[in-house]
Amino acid sequence: MGPADVLAHGVGGRQDLPLTPAQLTVGAALALVVSFVVLGVAWREPRIDPDAGRPVPAWLSRAAGALAWPLRVAGVLLVVVLLVQFTKPDDENNPAAGLVYVLFWVGLVPLSLLLGPVWRRLNPLRAIVAVIRRDGGRPLPAGLGYWPAAAGLFAFVWLELVAPDRATLPVFGAWLAVYAAAMLAGGLVYGTAWFDRGDAFEALSDLVGRLAIVGRRRDGALVWRNPLDGIAGLNAAPGLVAVVVVLLGATFYDAMSGALFWLRFTQENGLPAPVTGTLGLLAVTGAVAAAYRTATRAAGRRGRTSADRAAGELAHSIVPIAVGYVVAHYWSLFVLEGQRTVALLFGAEDFKVYSGIITPTGVANLQVTVIVLGHLVGTVLAHDRALRMFPRAQAVTGQLPLLGLMVVYTVAGLFLLFAG
Repeated sequence: MGPADVLAHGVGGRQDLPLTPAQLTVGAALALVVSFVVLGVAWREPRIDPDAGRPVPAWLSRAAGALAWPLRVAGVLLVVVLLVQFTKPDDENNPAAGLVYVLFWVGLVPLSLLLGPVWRRLNPLRAIVAVIRRDGGRPLPAGLGYWPAAAGLFAFVWLELVAPDRATLPVFGAWLAVYAAAMLAGGLVYGTAWFDRGDAFEALSDLVGRLAIVGRRRDGALVWRNPLDGIAGLNAAPGLVAVVVVLLGATFYDAMSGALFWLRFTQENGLPAPVTGTLGLLAVTGAVAAAYRTATRAAGRRGRTSADRAAGELAHSIVPIAVGYVVAHYWSLFVLEGQRTVALLFGAEDFKVYSGIITPTGVANLQVTVIVLGHLVGTVLAHDRALRMFPRAQAVTGQLPLLGLMVVYTVAGLFLLFAG
């Protein structure tokens, strides 16, 4: 599988929708404003409860517990399957790049959205540390938080979006080897607790998995739940804002990198493409972070709380927005290249990808729907958290900067979606 195959994402376009991009953008912004007004009038008390949920049947809870080690073994087998591909020729019929960039990286989001934080159970590095370091390891430093996961996440999206020859075995193989060594080193020092916030992929799976309809409450019980209750249990922690900002910023940059204006700029600026890509990724991620910090700082002032507290407490509201953009941008890639990767794994090199369920109009409609839905869910989460954080008199006015942020993200996201 070549780089062009792996890194071609969307098939929709502005001509595939019944409304113009301008009409869609204005409509999406109005939907957010109307939802904000409705919430302010009808949602006057906090309603989202992280401790809510209906316990699953006892047999299902026992089955989930019994699957712990079998899933770890399955995770190790997945690594073995990947390593086998490194013994094969590095050409378009090698499924290794598809395994890493499509089935694993893209597939981890919908899988976690359906089943919860699955990578915690499948992670082979956690399994190795669980066997070696049985004493639990040292306590994690108080200020460490999600910072290692944020750094690892940025490093991976740079690999996927910017690195030269990123779909070749030596390039992503070397990256995976270095990352695995770093994660094992952290695990051997701090035990399996290191992976909760130190592993970029476990952190991502956990954040997305909190939106699943099945999950564990804070008391450890496995329950059926409202997805809003699950994500509301995500508490502020060092580095959490960085993780969600990197995820959202990387998806924005990926969309921008396929736009005509960016392709023209990359070709004409005289810099090597990796340099331009790195600067672009940093700039877009920085812009997302600056917008978020500006909005939460203003919300903190209006709500009479600290800017730092507001940023951390409201980070959970960005998760559904990021998930919406990931689904919108990578859906067609996952379906089409996912089929091809699985076929190559079984040696079916002449397999014909079925594209009947991926039509330009269908993809374009899906993109708009999940982006707007993600922002609407984020608005609800931010509103409910603001009712808990801010004094009653400032609860609604304190959210105005957050509403502005949601509108900016929506407009920017839809602009990049149709910029090609």
